[in-house]
Amino acid sequence: MRNRFLSKLTNGEVEEYLKGNDIIYVPVGVTETHGALPLDSETVLAEAIALKMAEASDGLVLHNLPYFFPGGTIVGRGTIQMSVRDGMAYLDKIAKSLLNQGFRRQIYITSHGPAHMTVSGMVRDFFDETKVPILYMDVIKAGEAAHFNLMESFHDMSIGAYKILGRLEDVPLNIPESHSVTYDVGHMLAGMGKNPGNLLGKYAYQSGAVGSYFDAPSDHMATPLLKTAEEREVFADRGVQAIDELVKALDMPAIVETLRQVDVYTKDIILPKYGAHFPGGKA
Repeated sequence: MRNRFLSKLTNGEVEEYLKGNDIIYVPVGVTETHGALPLDSETVLAEAIALKMAEASDGLVLHNLPYFFPGGTIVGRGTIQMSVRDGMAYLDKIAKSLLNQGFRRQIYITSHGPAHMTVSGMVRDFFDETKVPILYMDVIKAGEAAHFNLMESFHDMSIGAYKILGRLEDVPLNIPESHSVTYDVGHMLAGMGKNPGNLLGKYAYQSGAVGSYFDAPSDHMATPLLKTAEEREVFADRGVQAIDELVKALDMPAIVETLRQVDVYTKDIILPKYGAHFPGGKA
């Protein structure tokens, strides 16, 4: 493939691809305060991982989806708010369009904690309506499944993702501490301790237990202090290596083949047996 990003291909190239395969990765992002890193850092991380997954499994990538539910970071005025309900509806339209165009195996990728609230519900509702299984992979949960501790390399990977996408210079240097930026993890944790909602958050998945907001934008993430371009390059190189290791550990060819098997199982075994009384009544 000349390029793995669908929007960078010609229509003819996409149609040629679809003659032999039907895999597309959809990184779902967020635009939110993120310490000294750009507002799109968790979008970029999802896109870079999706690109590496596509390269490993002969898939394409539908990117440029950066505006979904952010969670408590709306206290930062650079954060873009999108409700869970509206985000689900938008993704559902995209998923159905992709299916109609021939992309039967769809894999949705996120690196943002509260993203499961948007994507998981869409994936399940889409399946009940179309009877086509599509997959959601939260990179932290996926890493756990592959015995890869993503959180140990999260900052490296966030910076490395910009290098993978050819955007490393977008990561700024020498950002001073402020209301939005802290390099002190202890200070960040102290700020988070002001929010009584954190006492209730442990009773469900992230942002799904109780509605609350951060006390200050800097409470979201204590990011590394990058002083020189050379230092930024070191972080990026470590991050690229970690992303490669994660994708290798996941074994994407096996995952997309298993997704195909789920589709066959649904069509050939489950629907003939029970489909008449399923949602949509497809026997």
